[in-house]
Amino acid sequence: MTYRAAKEYIMNQLPMFQRIGSAAYKASLDTTIQLDNYFKNPHLSFRTIHVAGTNGKGSVSHFLASIFQEAGYKTGLFTSPHLKDYRERIKINGKKISRNYVRDFVTQHKTYFKKLRPSFFELSFALGMKYFKDKKVDIAIIETGMGGRLDSTNVIQPLLSIITNIGYDHQQFLGNTLAKIAQEKSGIIKSQVPVIISEYQKEIADVFKLSARKNNCRIFFADKSISIKTDPSFNVSNPFATFTFKGQKIKSGLVGSYQIKNVKAVLCAIDQLNNKEFRISKSAVINGFKNVVKNNSLLGRWQVLNKKPLCIAESAHNKNGMIELQKTIKEIPKNKLHFVIGFVNDKNINEILSLLPKKASYYYCAAKIPRALNSEELKNKAKPFGLSGLAYDSVLKAKNAALKHAKKDDLIIISGSIFVVAEAI
Repeated sequence: MTYRAAKEYIMNQLPMFQRIGSAAYKASLDTTIQLDNYFKNPHLSFRTIHVAGTNGKGSVSHFLASIFQEAGYKTGLFTSPHLKDYRERIKINGKKISRNYVRDFVTQHKTYFKKLRPSFFELSFALGMKYFKDKKVDIAIIETGMGGRLDSTNVIQPLLSIITNIGYDHQQFLGNTLAKIAQEKSGIIKSQVPVIISEYQKEIADVFKLSARKNNCRIFFADKSISIKTDPSFNVSNPFATFTFKGQKIKSGLVGSYQIKNVKAVLCAIDQLNNKEFRISKSAVINGFKNVVKNNSLLGRWQVLNKKPLCIAESAHNKNGMIELQKTIKEIPKNKLHFVIGFVNDKNINEILSLLPKKASYYYCAAKIPRALNSEELKNKAKPFGLSGLAYDSVLKAKNAALKHAKKDDLIIISGSIFVVAEAI
C-alpha cells in the first residue's frame, strides 16, 4: 500500500466533518475507547495538555507547542483541521508525521479497522497517539476537534485543561445557547486536573465553576489573573505583535488584537506547568511566542501572502472570529479594503454578513468541497446587508481578481472558511 492509498483510506472512513458536515459526526466515545484499548492506551505513555474552545484553541495549542520546543522538550502536537496536507494534524517538534508511518499504520491494522469502522477523526486521533508513543514524546498538546465532552480526544488524562473563548458555532451538535455550548466544552474538565479558562464571560462563568467544583479541581480565569500591556500595531516589514509581561517585552508571531486572550491563557498555563515537573525558562517563553509560526510550520493564521498590496489570509470562520478580525482590520493603515470570502453551506452566515464592512469590495467564491456555499448564492445573500461584489467560480480566480484590482496601499483579506484560506495559500 502506498502513502496516498493509506491517506485516502483514512479520509474515506466516514469522511471528515469539515468536508461533508453532519453526516460525519459521531456523538459517542465508544469507538474511540475501543481503538484506544486496541492500541493499549498510547496516550498514557506521555504527558498531555488538552485544549478546547470555540475560537483560539488552535493558536493556544501552537503557542504551547512552540514554547515547549524552545524549552528542549520533544513535543507532540495534534490539531485540526489541516489546510494543505493531512499530515499537518500530527507533528513532533513542528515536523509532520512521516508518510511511511501513516502507510504502515493503515497497512498493519486495516483488518481491525474494517470490523470496527471508525470515523476519519477517530482514526486520525488513534494514529496521532500511537505515533507520539512510538516516537517517545515528552509531552503532547492535544486540541479537540469539536466540542469536548464527546470529542475523541476526551479519553486522555491531561496535566492541564484549557478552554478558550466560547462562541456560537456547530449549534446543531453543541446546543443553541452559550451555556449549552460551554457545558459541552467543560466536558474536558477532569478530576483534580487544573483548568484554565482564557476569558471570563459572565453569562457562562458559572458553568465552568460548577464543573470545576464537581471535579475538585482548581480553576483559573486567565484574563483575570494575567496582566499584559499590548502594542497591537501591525507592520508588514516586522509582522509581530508586541506585549509586555512582568516588565519583559515579548514579540508574538501571531498578530491581531484577538490573540491577547490566547496569550494570557498560555502565560497562565506556563505558570501552572512550571509547578508540575517542567522547567520552562523565560527565554523559552519569549522565543516560543516569537517563533510560533516557524516552529510549527503554521498556515492560515494572519498569513501574509502578498505585501503590495498587503494580502492576508486569516481562518476566521464564525461570528466571534469575524468580530475579532474586524477589530484588527481597523488597526491596519489602508486606502481601500478588499474581501475574498466564502463559506460552508450549513453555517448561519447572516450574523457574519451583518458584521462585514460595507465600504469594501467583495470577491465571493466557493472552495472545492461538497459543503461549500455556491458563490452566486453567497453574493445574493450578501446584497441585503449592503455588501457588493462579484462571484467567482474558484478561490484562485477570486484571489487573482482582488490582487488585480487592488492598488499598492490597499488591503486584501481572505477569510470566511478554512477551505477558502487553504486554497488561497
